[in-house]
Amino acid sequence: MLESVGLDPSKISSIGQVSPAFLAYLGDAVYELYIRTYYLLPPRRLVDYHNQVVSFVRAETQAALLEYLKPYLTDAEREIVRRGRNAATGKPRRLSPEIYQQATSLETLIGYLYLHNQGRLTQLLEKLNLSQLT
Repeated sequence: MLESVGLDPSKISSIGQVSPAFLAYLGDAVYELYIRTYYLLPPRRLVDYHNQVVSFVRAETQAALLEYLKPYLTDAEREIVRRGRNAATGKPRRLSPEIYQQATSLETLIGYLYLHNQGRLTQLLEKLNLSQLT
């Protein structure tokens, strides 16, 4: 998949130098696309679809999902989560800094795995068992 967007596979080793903030930026997009795709069927009114998706991309939900995933994470993945938490420097208006840090940590992990190990990313996303949360 990375090749399809023009990323040379030989440069993947230098991706480790990518900042956690960039990984979170990428992870946010990957996570939202995953959620949108997951809830695509059955067809429903656009407003209902949008509301369901928005409920899962909120920082509070992301923070809760990270807590659920923590027992399944490897030591290396926990380190990525830590780096993501420390990179969350914004001052959110409507939620606590801790929730914002946890959501950013999840996004960082997703961005990292998207670039380094998409199979592992798929495993973790499947563990979320979104059908039980709706």
